[in-house]
Amino acid sequence: MAVSLDLVKKLRELSGAGMMDCKQALEEAEGDVERAFTILREKGIAKASKRAGRATGQGVVEAYLHATSPDYPPQVGVLIEVNCETDFVAKSPDFRRLSKELALQVAGYEARWVTRDDVPDEVLVTEREVYEAKARQDGKPEQVIPRIVEGQVEDFLKHSCLMEQPYFREPSHTVQQFIAENISKLQENITVRRFARFNIRET
Repeated sequence: MAVSLDLVKKLRELSGAGMMDCKQALEEAEGDVERAFTILREKGIAKASKRAGRATGQGVVEAYLHATSPDYPPQVGVLIEVNCETDFVAKSPDFRRLSKELALQVAGYEARWVTRDDVPDEVLVTEREVYEAKARQDGKPEQVIPRIVEGQVEDFLKHSCLMEQPYFREPSHTVQQFIAENISKLQENITVRRFARFNIRET
């Protein structure tokens, strides 16, 4: 079907993708902007995976301070290092917005590690022991305890690892998918190297 220029522009503004990509997605979606946006997301994630091996020697260290009210000092602070390939992208408003969003995510969702590969083995051992003991205490049958434990460990990782958390502005997508969309938009590999979260209530 023929796709109007207005629809193409609307999708381009929504997605940040190129005009031709938007036109093709709209044709595939038969003019449905939401479906076309989903198609671009899927293609964006595929493109992002191809860029995953590229070196990321540039980037920013973003800071965020959170106060519960204007007349009260900040109680939570975050520093996060987000890397990209070139200083051109590092200086761009889109990359800075992405970095700020990731800092907000860490502040609000209390991530402890970037990916599950960063979780120390001893932490997983301890978590499994706790879940197993709780399952036995609850009287669960022995044959189902391993499945219960693995499910709870998986939930723990999704809560504790930044890349696997739901993105706070769009919970149907993970932070990893949100970054992948920005990789497609900015045409560079983007990685989170590390972060630190401070909360005065934590000991």
